[in-house]
Order: sequence, then C-alpha cells, then structure tokens
Amino acid sequence: MAASLRQMVVGAWRRRRPDRHLLALQCATRHSRWCLITSHTLYTAEYDPNEKTFEKLLIANRGEIACRVIKTCKKMGIKTVAIHSDVDSSAVHVKMADEAVCVGPAPTSKSYLNMDAIMEAIKKTRAQAVHPGYGFLSENKEFARRLASEGVTFIGPDTHAIQAMGDKIESKLLAKNAKVNTIPGFDGVVKDADEAVRIAREIGYPVMIKASAGGGGKGMRIAWSDEQTREGFRFSSQEAASSFGDDRLLIEKFIDNPRHIEIQVLADKHDNALWLNERECSIQRRNQKVVEEAPSTFLDPETRRAMGEQAVALAKAVKYSSAGTVEFLVDTRKNFYFLEMNTRLQVEHPITECITGLDLVQEMIRVAKGYPLRHKQADIPINGWAVECRVYAEDPYKSFGLPSIGRLSQYQEPLHVSNVRVDSGIQEGSDINIYYDPMISKLITYGSDRAEALQRMEEALDNYVIRGVTHNIALLREVITHPRFVQGDVSTKFLPDVYPDGFKGHKLTDLEKRELLAIATSLYVAEQLRSQQFLGSPRISLAKLDLNNWELLVQLGDGTYSVTVSNNGSTFSVDVDGMKLNVTSEWNLASPLSSVTIDGTQRTIQCLSRDAAGNVSIQFLGTVYKLRILTKLAAELSKYMPEKAVEDTTSILRSPMPGAVVVVSVKPGDLVSEGQEICVIEAMKMQNSLIAAKSGKVKAVHCKAGETVGEGDLLVELE
Repeated sequence: MAASLRQMVVGAWRRRRPDRHLLALQCATRHSRWCLITSHTLYTAEYDPNEKTFEKLLIANRGEIACRVIKTCKKMGIKTVAIHSDVDSSAVHVKMADEAVCVGPAPTSKSYLNMDAIMEAIKKTRAQAVHPGYGFLSENKEFARRLASEGVTFIGPDTHAIQAMGDKIESKLLAKNAKVNTIPGFDGVVKDADEAVRIAREIGYPVMIKASAGGGGKGMRIAWSDEQTREGFRFSSQEAASSFGDDRLLIEKFIDNPRHIEIQVLADKHDNALWLNERECSIQRRNQKVVEEAPSTFLDPETRRAMGEQAVALAKAVKYSSAGTVEFLVDTRKNFYFLEMNTRLQVEHPITECITGLDLVQEMIRVAKGYPLRHKQADIPINGWAVECRVYAEDPYKSFGLPSIGRLSQYQEPLHVSNVRVDSGIQEGSDINIYYDPMISKLITYGSDRAEALQRMEEALDNYVIRGVTHNIALLREVITHPRFVQGDVSTKFLPDVYPDGFKGHKLTDLEKRELLAIATSLYVAEQLRSQQFLGSPRISLAKLDLNNWELLVQLGDGTYSVTVSNNGSTFSVDVDGMKLNVTSEWNLASPLSSVTIDGTQRTIQCLSRDAAGNVSIQFLGTVYKLRILTKLAAELSKYMPEKAVEDTTSILRSPMPGAVVVVSVKPGDLVSEGQEICVIEAMKMQNSLIAAKSGKVKAVHCKAGETVGEGDLLVELE
C-alpha cells in the first residue's frame, strides 16, 4: 500500500493552467482523494460526509493558523466560529468564519488568553468543539479542563498529557522512564539566580536556561558564564511570566552545534500511534525557527526509525491522543536527545502534510471525535521534499530580525509559481502591530526532490510582493541559496556562523553587479522614454533629444559607474565597464513585478521606488539595493548640492524596534559605562536589553516603564 501511495502522489504533481481551480491527486486510501486548491494552495483531503464529527467548531486563535483550521473545517462541512480582539475585527480569519465574537481589547491577556471571555463565546455560539491552534491557550491544561467540564470537545490531547508534556521538568522525567534519550541537566525548579549559577557550574558551561512552561523560543537563554547565567535567569523568568503566566525555570547542558530535528506523531484514543517522519528545523534565530524542511538531509533510515519509535513510545507513555511533536537535538554523530514535546499543532506542520499526504487538522478533528486512525505505520510515505520559510514583518539586518509594524499597502502572494502553498492570515491593507507575532505567512514549496523544492522556493521568494512593512525575504533567500545550506551542512548555529557580523544582505558578484546596473539603467531609460510620450505620440520638445543613446552615471554603494544605454524596442544594449549586456523586458512600469532577461538569464525584480532625482530602489536577488542614476550633466551639477550631516548616534539611544518599555535602568545625572544596560524593550513577547554605546553621563531620559515606543524613537541622551 505504501509503495502504491508513493507512486500515485508523486506522479500527480504537475503544472496546470491558471484558470483551473483544482488539481486532483489520487490517494491509496478509499476514504478520501487529495486535492491542491490553487486559490489557497492547501493540500487537504476531501471529507467523507457519512463520517460525522462536529456541527460547529470555535477556533481559539487568530491569524494564519485560524485560517488554516477554517479551511479544513469548510471541507469537512463544519461551521466555524472565530474569536478576535477589537483590533482584529476586520482580520482575514474573522471574515472567513461563519460567525465571529469579540473577546476583548488588543493585549493578549485581555483577549486571546482571556478564558472567561472565550468560554462565554462558546456558550453564546453553542460551539461543540474548540481547536486552539498553536500558542495562546493551545497547551493550557486549565483551558482544556474547563472545556471538558462544559461538555465541549478540545481538539487536542487530554489534560493529563498536556500537563505532563507541558512542564519541561515533568516531561523530562517521563521521557527517561519511557527510555527516551534525554539531555543531562537539573531536573528541578531553579529558585533564584544564585542557585542557577551553582547548578550551571555543576553541569558545566555552556548551559541552557529554559522556561518550564515555555515554547516557541520564549523564556530561553544560553549562558557561557556566571554573569550570563544571572542575566539569563532574570530575562527568562520575566519572559516566561509574560508569555505563559509561569516563571519557573530549569537548566540543562547546552549541546553545542546541534541540529534541531523533530518527529511528528499522531495518536488516537484506541492505543494507536504513528510517527509521520521528521522535520529539520535547525535554521533559527533567538531559538525561533526560520526555515524548515522535510525530510532531513542528515538522518539515515535507521536513525529516523529509532527517533520515530522513541517519539511514539513517549506518546503512548502519557496516553497521548491527537497530533503532537517530539523535538530532539541531534549531534554530529547522530546521537539524539529529547528536548520537549509540543502537545499541539506545530507552525511547520504543512511540510509534513506535503510529504505524507495527510491533513493533520482533519486527523486531529477525527481523533477528538473518537475515530481510530485510518493508517498504519507502513502506510506513511516520504514523497518528495518540502521546504517552509517563515515570512516575518521584521528587519533581518537587526539581530537577524527585529519586529516591524505597519500596514500592508501592497500584498501579492506568489501563488502563480507551481507547487507553492502560502498559509497566511493577512491581506492587502492588513495591519501588523506590536500586540501579536510579526509573522506574515508561511511560504511552502514542494518538489520531487530537494533541489526542485529549493529552486521553487527561490522563485517564490522573488515573486512575493510585500509593501508597507520591513520583511525578512532577503535573509530567507540568502539562507536557502547559501552553499552550506544547499549541501545540508546546517546546525542551530548556522546564522551566527555564516554571518558572524550580522546579516548584511546579498553580496553581489562582479557579474551580478553589472546585471543590476544594466537593469536599473534600462528601467530608467524606459521611464524616460515613456515620459516623452503623450497618448502614444511624442511630446513637443524644445530641445532635440537623442533617444537612442544615453550616457549615465550610477551610484551604487560606495562606487560610481559609467553606463551607456542604447535602445532597440523592448531590448536595451547596456555597456557597463566595457561589458555589453542585452536587457529585454515588457517594461510594465505599473507592475510590482518585472521579469527581465539579461543575455538569456531570467531575473525577477521589484522596483520599490523611484523619483525624479534619479533615486531608485530595486529588490534584486532578494536584497533591496538603492541606486542613483544621473545624466552626465546632472552628475556634474550634483556636486554643488550639500549633503545632510550624519547623526552622531553614540551619544543617543533610539529604539531599534516598536515595543513597550519594560524597565528604565538610568536617570538623568547617572554615570554609565559602555555596554551597561539602559532599558529593556518588549516586542512580540520577547524582551531586548538596550545598552550604552559609550561611557558618559545621562543627559535626559525620554521614556518610562509602561510606555509604547516606535522604531527610531529617542529613549536616552548622553552628554
């Protein structure tokens, strides 16, 4: 059966005409057939109407995961209820659902974590079941208990499993008893910073300080010294209290240079449990995943089976029933150690769906209703390869990604690229604010092998249009095209190892630089030619213009380049430093995307802005480059234009991101040393310590605890 399923699903992937809405995929099981809905690119199973589950389901979440659950519910014939905060009243998930209920103001503690308001919404709408998505209340045992007391089905495991696996201390002890490999460490709650230092010394540095009730990278710090342990204890406990309402911490040995590989498990209430292969999640920043893929390039069949069997053993040990994920750290010798079990749907579940053909949301709903699993372990295939990039509204040039806020003035998902899936909960006009996670979408590509999946991801990133917020597409594209990543040489230290001085964007080769100059100048000339036309005819000009040859000077970075452009219809012949390049395009200046061919090489570029002074911003190979294009006369005259003086930033501290001020550690008149903490800013539930760039005396403090600040706001001045 497994071989037949593998052949059928692999053979079904092919490009279809854009006016066709469904791509039917055959499946070996008689219960369903698999479809690709190109409008939403969701791989899902058609529901058997004779298999009754729930009439109405409430999604206790927001954003892309709420939309994801609603899509499967619609296929299964289940009515949906969305909850939302007041600022989310026009959100996509609210529009998609059959009903919607406001549960409070913007702060999560007053809305999406407000159990009383959510329980009231359940009673009001008479929802029979609740899907919690991930984050928020998805692993809250008290929420699951309250649902059970009201006779409402929780789409997830029983409360005992949530409690056992949600507490990292208890889960580690259970894993040991289930003969699952575990990381050496302290198995109790750390009381204070002094005890944290004592334990860290006993274990041996480096150590990982983790929130006992944590997840998603929040409440986690790596410490290499006593000082870092004390600081890590403070920040981890504060983040844990803010994110989970539980500030308990534990400490364990930090495994240097590991891979983060997780096993997807699926279990029912009839003692059946499966492992659905693995996901490679090693590309991370601040312990949060950025790029994932399935399967892993590192695992061999024996290691994969051993990890899968241990994951299932742990699930059975706690009588687990639903979809869940067992996370492991894997060292260079393929020794693997239990990290934690997430008793919910993972953010990166789509790549598992792509290679197995299973709809995990549907399986969770079926299990919650009491149905047994439809598959055996031998039925679970690995069909092709899938890659997921998390597209965030954040600035990758700041610590690999500090949050950005704003309104999406223009938004276009790359759904015209074959075998692309985009899980999102936003649309053009949506606001990205400081209250919630800055994720824009999950971009997933599928291929018959890894090379094909990566090639499609590269194409999809180039064709993704996002305007109005800063985004991390430049970083994502650089990661998936980096030689180390392409070779599969990754670890959780990939980003700091590859970019030790921080991410700086794509570094152009000499040929790529010439290509960019040729594209930019061709675009400039195309615009000039269009401006000389009126209703398709030449404007009357007082000066005779040479429309065939353009001699230009282009400023790019620290360099100035002489470029000559000649025009022949839609093709421009461009001479850049003695190299002649032929550039062809339709030159639709109103389109956010432009497909350009340079001597047979196709490039997709985005012109983000251009003005009458010759300034142009172009997204090329994922990175945005700013150029200034001038005629020789304009370049000669520009030297007489004064330039704005660069601000001295060593004496001031500006907020690098929008957020809320948690602590201000100084006051006017205080003497501070270089590297000393000035204040702490919390953004998207992550706390960031801001330090002094030099030693000096505090002249003025322009913020106080509890205030909301924007990116670039002045916080502190030094004399």
